[in-house]
Amino acid sequence: MKNSIFIEEEMQRSYLEYSLSVIIGRAIPDVRDGLKPVHRRILYAMHDLGNTYNRAYKKSARIVGDVIGKYHPHGDSAVYDAMVRMAQDFSMRQPLVDGQGNFGSIDGDAPAAMRYTEVRMARLTSEFLQDIDKQTVPFRPNYDNTLQEPEVLPTKVPNLLLNGSSGIAVGMATNIPPHNLGELIDGLLLLLNNQNVEVADLLECIKGPDFPTGGFIYGRHGIIDAYKTGRGSIKIRGKIEVEERSKQAESIVITEIPYALNKSSLVEKIAYIIHEKKVEGVSDLRDESDRNGIRIVLDLKKNAIPEVVINALYKFTPLETWFGFNMLAVVHNRPQLLSLKEILELFIEHRKEVVLNRTRFDLNKAEQRAHILEGLKIALENIDEVIELIKSSKTPLEAKEKLIERFGFTDVQSQAILDMRLQRLTNLERDKLLAEYQELIKRIEYLKSILQNVDVLIQVIREEMTEIKKLYATPRKSIIVEEDPSSINMEDLIGDTEVVVTLSQRGYIKRTPMDIYQQQKRGGKGIYGASTVSEDIISQVFTTTNHNYILLFTNKGRMYQIKAYNIPEGSRTARGIHASNLLPLDKDESIATVMTIKDFSTDRDFLFATKKGIVKRSQAQLYVNCRQSGLKAVNLNSDDELITVREISAQAEVLLVTKHGKSIRFSSSEIRPTGRATAGVKGIVLSHSDQVVSCVVTDDDQRHEVLTVSSNGYGKRTLLENYRSQSRGGKGVINMRVTPRTGHVVGSVLVQPEDELLILTSAGKIIRMNVAGISRVGRDAQGVTLVRMDADMMVVGFDRIDEKELLENGSD
Repeated sequence: MKNSIFIEEEMQRSYLEYSLSVIIGRAIPDVRDGLKPVHRRILYAMHDLGNTYNRAYKKSARIVGDVIGKYHPHGDSAVYDAMVRMAQDFSMRQPLVDGQGNFGSIDGDAPAAMRYTEVRMARLTSEFLQDIDKQTVPFRPNYDNTLQEPEVLPTKVPNLLLNGSSGIAVGMATNIPPHNLGELIDGLLLLLNNQNVEVADLLECIKGPDFPTGGFIYGRHGIIDAYKTGRGSIKIRGKIEVEERSKQAESIVITEIPYALNKSSLVEKIAYIIHEKKVEGVSDLRDESDRNGIRIVLDLKKNAIPEVVINALYKFTPLETWFGFNMLAVVHNRPQLLSLKEILELFIEHRKEVVLNRTRFDLNKAEQRAHILEGLKIALENIDEVIELIKSSKTPLEAKEKLIERFGFTDVQSQAILDMRLQRLTNLERDKLLAEYQELIKRIEYLKSILQNVDVLIQVIREEMTEIKKLYATPRKSIIVEEDPSSINMEDLIGDTEVVVTLSQRGYIKRTPMDIYQQQKRGGKGIYGASTVSEDIISQVFTTTNHNYILLFTNKGRMYQIKAYNIPEGSRTARGIHASNLLPLDKDESIATVMTIKDFSTDRDFLFATKKGIVKRSQAQLYVNCRQSGLKAVNLNSDDELITVREISAQAEVLLVTKHGKSIRFSSSEIRPTGRATAGVKGIVLSHSDQVVSCVVTDDDQRHEVLTVSSNGYGKRTLLENYRSQSRGGKGVINMRVTPRTGHVVGSVLVQPEDELLILTSAGKIIRMNVAGISRVGRDAQGVTLVRMDADMMVVGFDRIDEKELLENGSD
């Protein structure tokens, strides 16, 4: 069949033509002038209308009408949006359009309609179009072949890098950041002086992108990669300052934001994370921005840490973002990924071509004028004869022919002589004519030298670039930070402050700031530390700091690992959150003991103790890599449960304390270190119904007293030396005289007089006291009243507080 086609081939051909049209004619800028067709047509239409920087503004609708009517047969809104962007100082590093009226804002506000706004070219834009009438650039027919439009502008400005560009074509995209004009000119001058410079040399001049909205740029490596390959990414951050609002209060002020970020959406995002408690310590948020600049203010609460809030802003809002380089541009009608040096080289080649074309044009004009002046010069030298010849002629044509025949003038020269006014015959005018001729001769020689000598050509370009820098360069806005900041993690967002962690028998856990518990005297009733449900009591309490690891060991011998700040914070009277909401516990599994640790030291071991008196020692390093599902920490008999875990060194001693007031002290060296998922050895022989309640590690520190607390609120201090060392596996010695009055032993801990004690009762009350106020007595003593107990009330937990130790471990 005639005229048949294969649909696959036709679709391929049509799609390729379409994609090329989008790439070349719409989305990707030309490497020479850095403009897409719509922007180029807007500027040329303004030039055609005489809408220059030193003339009156014209209605935007007038410009848009000319553009779509003459050069760009697309929607008026697309043309107007492109023109608006060229007028926005927060979008363009140096705007190309001078706008009058509402051209939108950094908050994302839409510009006024084109019938309300007025525009003219910015002064810098005049450098884009200078010499366009001197045949410096090629022209092509417009869309209906009625007019001519430039294929590229003869710009003196490296606009591709100056204002950058972004666009999505078919199968490719471009994303080029803005740069500083002064730095770009310095780089071009360096390249003009030495074509063999490398990107590293150019980086001495061109430090990196320079965004119109300022901010900080992190990651020198990303800039180097992008400049070498055309691809790379950099981290950009807004600028934040801390201002003192009053003697005890501060404010965080955001004065610069990342490029292309909508300020209004940023404020909304900040408000959201404050509402969702992702950032704490902010009492008020307001936007005080005006035409003088951005000013977003966050008033901080009295005890808020500015650095923590700042890190949270960078972590949870677009105040920190990434910019990805993709330096794709059209080169000889083909899209090409370019390095920094290649872009600069192609711009220089464009400038050379423009200057050469301009020079040829100027030379042609100068030679034509010199040719005329040569004729006038001969005529003036023979003025009487010329006048007589003209007077004797009947017609101008006859006079022209006689002049050509007599003096050998060309047609152009003889016509110029005939057109010469009589006033040129005065001596003054004759001198001016001769001076003009001499100047023209010199200019012609200079123009020829540009065409013939590359060094002269480069000097012309160098002088033009130097003048551009002098007239239009501005100081850098974005600050480049050499080192890339480490990734912000949760610890950067949370102050390492002292906290109290409580755990109830039914598994409710919470974290509470230490400073809410006021110190009380011995014998006080305490304050409520938690609100518990029916038949639930607080079973364990300990002090730590937010950045410490919390190791949670279950009665089944499994271990889970979280940071202290991952435990939800609750008020003093809050019940907390059930551990099953944090950990994947089995149905019959509960948290037996909680341990705090700063890091997993290589010279430390973990000591495990069970209620049946079994002890086990394993290296702490074996427990570093804990899965979210937990890991097996110790093997247990079916009738046994894990009660406690402690850090221990090879030189330490172990003191096991039982519920019925017995204790045994032995060296940790008697416990052979074993693997992680292993059973232990006998630590103490227990009597009927007795069980181990505490495991005290006597390490090399300043604490030489054992503080024991009973369930009915009694307590005592006893010197450690009163507990003689024995071999592991014995029956032990008396630790506290247990009577119905004292109740059973809750536990023991090593203390010194400077320590403080935190005691919890089954009613959820907490009392804080000085250890020095507790009497020091022998092992076989009942002790003194620490807490006055109400009916059906008992002590269920306690912990030592050492503020010096907390500070050394990293507390703020």
